[in-house]
Amino acid sequence: MDLSQFNFPFDQTLVAKYPVHPRDHARLLVLTRSTGNITDRQVKDLPKTLRPGDLLVVNNTKVIPARLWAKKVPSGGRVELLIVKEIGEDHAEVLIQGRVGVGQVVECEGSARAQVVEKESGRTVIRWLGPGALRTWLLAHGEIPLPPYLKRQPSPGDQEDYQTVFAQVEGAIAAPTAGLHFTPELITQLAEKGIETATVTLHVGPGTFQPVKTTDVERHIMHPEWFEVSEETARKIREVRNHGGRIVAVGTTVARSLESALDETGELRPCSGETRLFILPGFQFRVIDALLTNFHFPETTLLMLVSAFAGLGEVKEAYAHAVRERYRFYSYGDAMLIHE
Repeated sequence: MDLSQFNFPFDQTLVAKYPVHPRDHARLLVLTRSTGNITDRQVKDLPKTLRPGDLLVVNNTKVIPARLWAKKVPSGGRVELLIVKEIGEDHAEVLIQGRVGVGQVVECEGSARAQVVEKESGRTVIRWLGPGALRTWLLAHGEIPLPPYLKRQPSPGDQEDYQTVFAQVEGAIAAPTAGLHFTPELITQLAEKGIETATVTLHVGPGTFQPVKTTDVERHIMHPEWFEVSEETARKIREVRNHGGRIVAVGTTVARSLESALDETGELRPCSGETRLFILPGFQFRVIDALLTNFHFPETTLLMLVSAFAGLGEVKEAYAHAVRERYRFYSYGDAMLIHE
């Protein structure tokens, strides 16, 4: 498939710089796959939009303050470190803004140091020199890594706004944004309607946002991201399926996690590891029946996954409607529910 197929007219002013409060007052575009019908609602309407017996599966990853500002030693040149993945106790894979080579030592704000020990094929690894452990330093001195397209510095409110109410397992460098729309009150209302929740973990990393640079999108290679589907979640999904309920993935990360957890017989099994699953139109979904997701940028792997689930033409029509109606896009934006 050609990358241009996933382009659409877009207005950059639709990117939401701040979230709606309360969270569940964000707008919700409901797309019915069987008819192509589009309805405008709000996230707080989910209890009367979903069905009793449905199961919401959410991502319980927690965003860590993974951005550090540093200077090169001894030149003092400014660099930005984004800790992508910790490797053991004293090494980490990072993204670096600034020119550095292997052997370069950088000093972070607060006098901690790190050294670049590997830099090849788009992968950069540092050795943390301390003092103290890297995770401890991040929690004390790191910055919440807001997406750069917000074009603003983090505010105190982002510490809470950029975490979902489900966040428990530290390790993500970006929030699983579909989950940002939920409040404890909404979860209670859903449960009262017979709509339960289950969790998976996928630590959102560069793979989710890595731009597609190949014209032939099938040649794009996803960056690996760690995920886990527990025995409890696998059991809940089997039970819901046996009783005729639907599996509603809250976000593309949940969809990728669940579809990655199928064994060779097509059965969903508890598992953990890294996934590179890249979902394009033509993919056969075997676990999820509905998808709640935010609105994504043109030509992204996220939009490709949504198009695979709902149909490319149907998604383009829904997005055209969203643009006309001034829906808010991306991390702090509005939501879209795709179901039958």
